[in-house]
Amino acid sequence: MRSIAVAALVALVTVSVHSGVASAAPEAADPAASALAEGLGISQDAARERLRQQDRAHEVLAALPPVVDPAGTWFDEGSGSLTVAVTDQTAAAAARAHGARAVLVPRSAGALAELRNRVRALATPDVAFNTIGIDQRANEVLVTVNRTRMTAATRQFVAAVSSISGVRVEQSDTGPRQQAGEVRPGDPWWPQGEGACSVGFAATDANGGKHFLTAGHCTNNANQPAYGQSGNQNRVGTSNVGGSRSVNGREGDMGVVAVTEPGWTLSASVNTWGSAAVTVTGAAETIVGDSVCHSGNGSKWRCGTVTYVNETVDYGGGTVVDGLTFTTACSLGGDSGGAWLRGDKAVGLHSGGPAQCVPNPAKDEQSVFQPVSEALRKWNLTLFTGGGGGGDTQPPSTPAGLRSTAQTATSLSLAWNAATDNVGVTGYDVYLGATLAASTATTSATVSGLTPDTAYSVTVRARDAAGNASPPGAALAVRTKPGSGGGRAFGNDTDQPIADQRTAASRISSTATGAAANPVRVSVTARHTCQEDLRLRVVSPAGWWYQLKNSGGSACTPFPGTATHSFSPFAEQASGTWTLEVTDTRTGNTGVLDSWSITV
Repeated sequence: MRSIAVAALVALVTVSVHSGVASAAPEAADPAASALAEGLGISQDAARERLRQQDRAHEVLAALPPVVDPAGTWFDEGSGSLTVAVTDQTAAAAARAHGARAVLVPRSAGALAELRNRVRALATPDVAFNTIGIDQRANEVLVTVNRTRMTAATRQFVAAVSSISGVRVEQSDTGPRQQAGEVRPGDPWWPQGEGACSVGFAATDANGGKHFLTAGHCTNNANQPAYGQSGNQNRVGTSNVGGSRSVNGREGDMGVVAVTEPGWTLSASVNTWGSAAVTVTGAAETIVGDSVCHSGNGSKWRCGTVTYVNETVDYGGGTVVDGLTFTTACSLGGDSGGAWLRGDKAVGLHSGGPAQCVPNPAKDEQSVFQPVSEALRKWNLTLFTGGGGGGDTQPPSTPAGLRSTAQTATSLSLAWNAATDNVGVTGYDVYLGATLAASTATTSATVSGLTPDTAYSVTVRARDAAGNASPPGAALAVRTKPGSGGGRAFGNDTDQPIADQRTAASRISSTATGAAANPVRVSVTARHTCQEDLRLRVVSPAGWWYQLKNSGGSACTPFPGTATHSFSPFAEQASGTWTLEVTDTRTGNTGVLDSWSITV
């Protein structure tokens, strides 16, 4: 029976293409520590202690109370502990009481996010930048640009952002790129007719279907055959089934290959290229300062340190990706899609890196990965992990305190108390009856697309990195708000970006009969860091427009989640297309229109 071998560090489908049997590396008491020691060139004792300290740092981070609200977090190798950046002594004292080191900084997490969004808004499509992100240790936004791609628009951009307090600009002669590779032996996979990529992590769907995760730029083509050997040999399955299993843009760089051919099995064992074998036990996140390793067809087994998280990267050619992580580990062409690990936890899929490996790399010479948890959540997949003794089999506690914080005719906003776990809670699943309605990493969620004046039974379950799920919490009975009459409430929950000095238009088709109600009621759910920038109005089927909210004001406060409005219409009929227009009248802040409803 054949198996797909993960060339990257985490669990994956193991692809074997040779008939011979390779000799196994000697078994070590702590495989993850042995593999990290090999990758970093340190002793096994030092690697074991590093992993222990990192795990403890992540436990401390998960337990911090809301009052801390850190502007930055990182693992400090010198002290072996979590460091948090805070803006006042009260937060610092709370952080220290929970076992973290605290440093005082001038800018809060919200201020840094607004600053980053302001810079992103200035990066128009004709600006050629490398990266935009937050330097958590420096408490500022760092922008990097490539001198060799300098255009007039880029020069203007650099001049503009350099004048903003809290923004630092660095220039270099290189930049990250999405790597491709030649056909080479090892554990790659091949999209039909293309160069090799690397297998990332094995995963299963709700029906038991087999898949593996890899890079989105390796899976751009819909329904493309995928092979385990060069020359279109040893077919594994199909990449990007239906054209909906790959993204390579703002949302991320991630894709799915369906393992459909007979004889292929999934494996949680990582190919560490001669180092001790590592078995993936779950998924996790990373913070700045974490030691991580990756395995890929190009650079084999490499380790380094996380330097930046949640970065925006311009790969050129119109490909801009948000939410990426930078590390000092070397990578080469052919590594794309390969697995990244923190200890024995899956953390990322390889996205890009430099043209060649250099010692002490600058930011634009570092390797880049896509957090793997986003891919698992997007396609509702379960990471394939190793079983046996010693694995985490303890589920999280049951989430308590489920409550509804807001209701509209077509949506429910929910919140609950955090669950606990012996290792760490990684997410929550919200169910309406027996149907999964939403998944989130936080203790709140909004479920949209519901029926007006309808009762729902809501439960929440907690998940940990090993895939253990808690029992459902106590059911909450909650009802959506009614419309003004039978079948007179309509909604649209399709996300629309709210861009600077642009109008987002969202349409609803009403089938209600007769004259429109007086008043007509409108509910708007959106995310925006400065509601004073926004003007909201509704355009009727007859072409009349009704102002809901005007823009203006010297303050800058977040949009309040869900806002309700009403207006008295002219002699309007209820049927036809009603349009909500959300106009961002200024620059520096952007957002998303999540959903809206109208009762006519």
